[in-house]
Amino acid sequence: MSMDVWMAYAAATAVFLAVPGPTIMLVVGYALAHGRRATLATVAGVALGDLTAMTGSFLGLGALLATSATLYMALKWIGAAYLVYLGIQMWRHAGTAAALNPSAPAVARRSMFWQTYAVTALNPKSIIFFVAFLPQFIDPAIPILPQLLICGATFLVLASLNATVYAALAAGARQSIRRPRVLATIQRAGGTLLIGTGIMTAALRRSS
Repeated sequence: MSMDVWMAYAAATAVFLAVPGPTIMLVVGYALAHGRRATLATVAGVALGDLTAMTGSFLGLGALLATSATLYMALKWIGAAYLVYLGIQMWRHAGTAAALNPSAPAVARRSMFWQTYAVTALNPKSIIFFVAFLPQFIDPAIPILPQLLICGATFLVLASLNATVYAALAAGARQSIRRPRVLATIQRAGGTLLIGTGIMTAALRRSS
C-alpha cells in the first residue's frame, strides 16, 4: 500500500468516525453521567467492538475483491448512497435526539465496557464501512493480508482516539453539550461530513 493511498484511507476513516453514531452517543452519555472515570472502559469497548466487526467483515472480503467490475461498482454506489442517506437523515432529525441524563446512577466500569462493546460490534455503520468502503483502498495486484492489517490497525487506532476525544470533551463540558441547540449543530455538522464523504466515495476510482 502506497503512502498516498494510506493517507487517503486514513483521512476518509477519520471523517467517517468523527460523525456521531450509536457508539459515540453511548460514549458521550457515559462521560456525561460519570465523567472521566468512564473513558477507559468505553474506549476499550469501542476498540474490541470494532475489532470484532472488522474480523467478521474481513472473512468475506477476499471474495468481494475477486468479483466482477460490475459488482464492485454496485458496492461502491451502495456505499456512497448509504453515506449520503445517513447524512440527510441526520440533518432531518437534528435536535430531536433524546436528552442525555448526567444524573444517572453509577454504573460499574465492567458494565460500561460490555455495553459499549455490544453496541460497537453490532453497529451496521462499521460493518458497511468494512464491506463496501474499505475494499476501494485495497490493491488486488499485491498481497492483500498486509494491506488489511494496515487498514485494520489504522481504523482501530483512529476509532480509539476518536472515542477518547468525544469522552474527554463530554466529561469536560457536561452542561453545554446537552443543550438542544448545541446538539442540533453537532448533528448537522456530522450530516454534512457524511454527505461529503458519500460524494467522495462515488467519485473515487479504483486503481488498476
